[in-house]
Amino acid sequence: MKKTDILGCVGWGALILLSSAWIPFFGPFISLLAPLPFLYYSSKLGIYQGVKLAALATITIGLFARLTGSPQIIIFCIEFSLLGLALSELFKRKLSLGQTVFFGTTFMLLLGLGFLLFLALSKGMGPFEMTHNYLEAQLKATIKVYEEMGVPQENAGELGVYGKAFMAIILKIYPSLMIIGTGFAVWLNVVVAKPLFRMGNLGYPAFAPTDHWRAPDSLVWGVIVAGFALFLPSGGIELLAINALIIIMIIYLFHGLSIVLFFLNKYRVPSWLRIGVYFLIIVQQLFFVALSLAGLFDQWVDFRKIHRRMES
Repeated sequence: MKKTDILGCVGWGALILLSSAWIPFFGPFISLLAPLPFLYYSSKLGIYQGVKLAALATITIGLFARLTGSPQIIIFCIEFSLLGLALSELFKRKLSLGQTVFFGTTFMLLLGLGFLLFLALSKGMGPFEMTHNYLEAQLKATIKVYEEMGVPQENAGELGVYGKAFMAIILKIYPSLMIIGTGFAVWLNVVVAKPLFRMGNLGYPAFAPTDHWRAPDSLVWGVIVAGFALFLPSGGIELLAINALIIIMIIYLFHGLSIVLFFLNKYRVPSWLRIGVYFLIIVQQLFFVALSLAGLFDQWVDFRKIHRRMES
């Protein structure tokens, strides 16, 4: 292991992780790329050297984070370094893109659940109670900020009422939000790793073209079962059905995005126009619904006219 590899992994990982505390608004999004240095160097040097680098980077970043008053970063460092190591092993298995993201997401969720249980038990609480207290503390902090800004007391009271209602909704769909957020982080690192691996002359998995991807056909049964479960009187089943529907429709959203990408590639749409299309999709939530429905009905309509030819 060279000194340049050690400095590169530790410095790269520290810069990305500490950005979440130093850079407002964009910092947390940048920190999602923290698994990249561990993925890159474990793929370059091997899993054994990758584990050594991850341990060294975790200790170094942890000490630096404590000195700068951000000790919570050590938890993210452990999680993201282990995810990077796991993705490097998944890359060697020659899995599909969907399988890689699925297994990476499952690993990260189990790891995060373990950390959540550990932190909750160390404070004498359950994981749900700890999550509720955290969201409630964030709500109170937001109301306090508005009060300090000179917002009238009655408006602050209305904000508190709306905030509690919003928090009740978030608590109901929190499991699906966690799964979606984790899956997005894994997918983002898998996609961004491709140009990095090319620059480092490393072998990147030969995934199928992204614009040909589609959700499994059997997933439609999840929509049907979850949809009927919403009408059952049991509150627990209804809660499970809502979270399942949200997750499934997000999968179909990515299916719809692959359809859009297919036609952008087919008609060779220039980069500046592609950016405009993606921007409209992000800012206009109606497109989310349209793309999810397009992904859902694509297995019958086959908008791209490619899968029926491939099957035949």
